[in-house]
Amino acid sequence: MHAQHISAPGLAPTAPQPYRVGTVTVRFVGTANINEQLVRANMQVRPGIELDETMIDNDIRSLYRTGLFEFIEVKREVLPTRVINIIVEVTPKFRIQEIRFEGNKNVKSHTLEKETKSRQNMSLDERQVKADSDKIREYYQKKGYNRVYVSYDIERDRGTGYGTVIFKIREGNRVKIKDIQFTGNNSIKSKTLRGQLKDTKRWWMWSWLTGSGRFKDEEFEDDLDKLRDYYREQGFLDIEIPVSKVTYAYPTENRLVVTIAVEEGRQYRIGDITFSGNKLYPTPLFQLLIQQRPGMVFTPSKLDQDVETIQDFYGKDGYLETYVRMIRKPNIATGNIDVEYQINESEQYFVESIKIEGNTKTKGIVIIRELNLGPGEVFDMIRMKRSKMRLDNTRFFEDANLSPETTNIPGRRNLKIAVQEGRTGNLQFGAGFSSLEKAVVFAELSQSNFDLFNRKSFWQGAGQKFRIRLQLGSSSSEATINFEEPWFLQKELHLGFTLYRTSQNYDNSYYDDVRLGGQVSLRKRLFELFEGMISYTYEEAEYKDIESGYEQYFTRINKDGTDYVRNADGSVKIFDNDRISRIGFQLLRDTRNKIINTTDGGRIELTYHIAGGPLGGTMDYYALEFRGSQFFPIFRAQEQSLGVFLRAGVVEGFGDTPQVQYAQRFFLGGPYSLRGFENRDVGPKDSNGSSMGGNTYGMLSVEYSFDIVSPVRFAFFYDAGFVNEKSYDFNPSSYNDNFGFGLRLFVAGAPLSLDFGIPLTTDKWNHNGNQFNFSFGTRF
Repeated sequence: MHAQHISAPGLAPTAPQPYRVGTVTVRFVGTANINEQLVRANMQVRPGIELDETMIDNDIRSLYRTGLFEFIEVKREVLPTRVINIIVEVTPKFRIQEIRFEGNKNVKSHTLEKETKSRQNMSLDERQVKADSDKIREYYQKKGYNRVYVSYDIERDRGTGYGTVIFKIREGNRVKIKDIQFTGNNSIKSKTLRGQLKDTKRWWMWSWLTGSGRFKDEEFEDDLDKLRDYYREQGFLDIEIPVSKVTYAYPTENRLVVTIAVEEGRQYRIGDITFSGNKLYPTPLFQLLIQQRPGMVFTPSKLDQDVETIQDFYGKDGYLETYVRMIRKPNIATGNIDVEYQINESEQYFVESIKIEGNTKTKGIVIIRELNLGPGEVFDMIRMKRSKMRLDNTRFFEDANLSPETTNIPGRRNLKIAVQEGRTGNLQFGAGFSSLEKAVVFAELSQSNFDLFNRKSFWQGAGQKFRIRLQLGSSSSEATINFEEPWFLQKELHLGFTLYRTSQNYDNSYYDDVRLGGQVSLRKRLFELFEGMISYTYEEAEYKDIESGYEQYFTRINKDGTDYVRNADGSVKIFDNDRISRIGFQLLRDTRNKIINTTDGGRIELTYHIAGGPLGGTMDYYALEFRGSQFFPIFRAQEQSLGVFLRAGVVEGFGDTPQVQYAQRFFLGGPYSLRGFENRDVGPKDSNGSSMGGNTYGMLSVEYSFDIVSPVRFAFFYDAGFVNEKSYDFNPSSYNDNFGFGLRLFVAGAPLSLDFGIPLTTDKWNHNGNQFNFSFGTRF
């Protein structure tokens, strides 16, 4: 009897059972230099689970990603019971047993190992070995071995599955560039072209530090591109400098002469300049705006600047989407290139609203008050760019991006401001040493985006400035608290407070000067780049341990006589402290391109302050001082610049005690003035040769500096100055001067100057010889 399968009417037939995984076998093809458990650890397929082809494909990809296998194949064995056995056949890669370097006589093997990524017991990847070979060659070239040859061999042992990588090196000689010559450069001098290159001729004492004078293939390609760009900027648009025509000669084994063949072509000039599409503004207006004129050399970058100038002109009046395209038209008749500016004018836009994003801690008002644009105004792109500069100058943000945003209102655009908050708080601890202050340790807490009344936001977000500094040194100590509100009464008016206590004796060897005081100031931009400041300062000065013979410089003649007493050891102690009450005025203009390592621009500062009189206090005097600097960029290469510094000052007493005390007098000498002399060693002396200072001084300093490796700079300098005893005595006949050289670098983020000054003109007391100075900060 045969059994019959009877299905219920209307029911679908039963679905077949899925295949299941039986056994999972790992089979090695070749030498099994990898543990089987490592293979299984990178697979998800397991015995007994439902067969999933997608899971098998993922397992294959996972095994390949390990980088351990040359080839992977999955085979299936189908059993009658709907079970499939899986066989995974893997061909392991060879593994690295050893890495050897042959022929490296001048560079040690462990140094070359640091340049490679292949390591012992790793999978042997020939592509990586080839990349390592190239890295070794690059390393040698950086060291000046431009004739180096690097190849590799791989010795495979199929019995063990391991291989040995052998890098074969032919070092050659370490070559320095003796000269770079040019041929075919009929219009531009070789010296000018040579200045565009990095791989220049070895430059006396600095090439050991900069690496210049060493031929490097990767930089030489960039140099050729720079030469081509330079020629195009001179109007030689057809310039060709074929790499195949660059020749190399070796007059000696370690000297290289590079000859670069130049095919200049003709120099193009600008022909006719025309404008099209401009309906809002007449053509003569644009002819006045642009810098390039017919007959000038065709300079692509300057023409691009003219395009930007025209677009900015439209942008300042709110025509935001105006597009200017420059069309070059070769003129066969004249041989020049005619230029047409095609202008596609847009409609005028106004500012609808201001949208700020990303200010997680900075208040919106802090951002808005820096803007030159407001709702309802013409959307001026120039003012928008200035607003971005102002936001960048606050240094509150790592990035500030300003852009027009589309709205649903015709003729309106939102001003969108997207900022990325930066770190504005800073806690510093450190120690230092200078030739003036000797050893010091300090701690400083500062917040440049402070909010005095916002505890919930950790006192951040209002754009105020706050700083606490504590410093202790062998010759000085300081405790200072500063606070500044840059927008007092929501106006661009800086209100500042300072409390301080200082103690120092490095200014002299005759007494210790301890000062406790405070200052309040108001600062405002007056016109253009000029700022004005008015301040009031009150401080008490205490002079301790005055050496015998110098008390005369601190005596105030009162009705009761002198106000000092002599200690048992002969030193003098002031009986009453000096109380100084003074008001100051300052006019400042600063156009420097950067505060540290300045190469362009200048700074002018005129200061006047008066103490005593109706202001009270125990000292009656006034002082007037000028400080100015101007920097002139000389050559773009190495950022060479010339800095000129001028200073002059007068101090004079008045009232019942017109004598100016020692602490208020002028002195020169030391790391911040005349660097060839000891601190305060230039000026009037007493009969013992001790510096007594003067009421008038003048100083000139000239400094030529250039980058060695940015930000490290080298400087040559000349300093000259005089100090005269009487007020308004600007007779320079008693001047001293010096010359010298130095380095400018950064240590722990702070600028450090190392200077060696050599005196030229001295007096009979300060001819002590050369001076070595090192100091933190800037000279201004």
